[in-house]
Amino acid sequence: MKHSILNICIKTAAWILFFASFSYCSSLPKNNLSTTEDELVETEAEEEEDELPPLFIPVYDSKLPITSFNEIWAYVVAGGENALKRGLPLTDIGYFGAELNSYGKLTEVPKRQNITFSGRVHLVVASNGRALTHFSLMPGSSERKTLIADLLAAAKNFDGLQIDFENVPARDGEVFLSFLRELRAGLGDKMLTIALPARTKKIADDVYDYEKIKPIVDRILVMAYDEHWSGSSPGSVASLQWCRNVAAYSSRVIGQEKLIMGLPFYGRAWGNYSPSRALIYTTIERIIKDENVKDIRYENGIPVFDYNKNVSIKVYFEDGKSLSARMEMYKTMNVRAIGFWRLGQETQEIWKILKLAP
Repeated sequence: MKHSILNICIKTAAWILFFASFSYCSSLPKNNLSTTEDELVETEAEEEEDELPPLFIPVYDSKLPITSFNEIWAYVVAGGENALKRGLPLTDIGYFGAELNSYGKLTEVPKRQNITFSGRVHLVVASNGRALTHFSLMPGSSERKTLIADLLAAAKNFDGLQIDFENVPARDGEVFLSFLRELRAGLGDKMLTIALPARTKKIADDVYDYEKIKPIVDRILVMAYDEHWSGSSPGSVASLQWCRNVAAYSSRVIGQEKLIMGLPFYGRAWGNYSPSRALIYTTIERIIKDENVKDIRYENGIPVFDYNKNVSIKVYFEDGKSLSARMEMYKTMNVRAIGFWRLGQETQEIWKILKLAP
């Protein structure tokens, strides 16, 4: 009898183990063997993401709190120097902006003497064309050598140099890093900083890899804006939820000493209808019919008509309350430095609620 009970227990345990192993196997990813490198990197990044508490969005009915930071940066555009007022709580100015012409030559370098400022002034150099950037960074080319020499020469009149290359081609990641290293070696004691697009997690083969760029530069300004842009659906330029995720990842990867969180002063507008386009004849016929166009006239032999259409406009913008909420959030996340794009676009209320840390 004991043996029978023992045999039953053994058989039962065996069945339990069998079904358990079957359940485990069936729960594995179906395409586990064909998982791509990109998927592996993104999965790893997701596991590294910070567990953040629920976002608290404050509502200020009266006086806004005063927020302080160790460093406060702001951009000034050449021609708009009068936006830099005396007494603003700023440590650094990014003077925008030199750029590259069609041949990869440095041009439009602003004159340092045009700015009256007691803090550090950094020359900002932009390159927004993907093909132009690739051409200018080509290793061993005369264009790259000339560009680096011109950048180092232009930076002599400034406290530092900031690189704002926002369209580096995907294959030029290592080329871009070597370009930054050459600048770092040539600048000596002057600061080398860089403006980088916002990230919330690690991206495979990212030309703007925070971890690889961090050792080369003195500061990284994370452009935590344009979450929504002119071609996207309507939304905040920098929602608090998105900014929190960007700041969490940036703080962990870049660290407090080198991180500058960028904040926008500007807003954006979207309309539900855009009339600017090329029209084929059948579309023109439809418009004439749908809009009940009666008056078609001729100007110098060319037909033309007018009609009115209601357009719904949605505008997202930044005021003292939204800027205060974002700054307070960054402060609680131990962000030490912030930077604004750009002076001349802000509500004056910002200067009443911001100060440098003692």
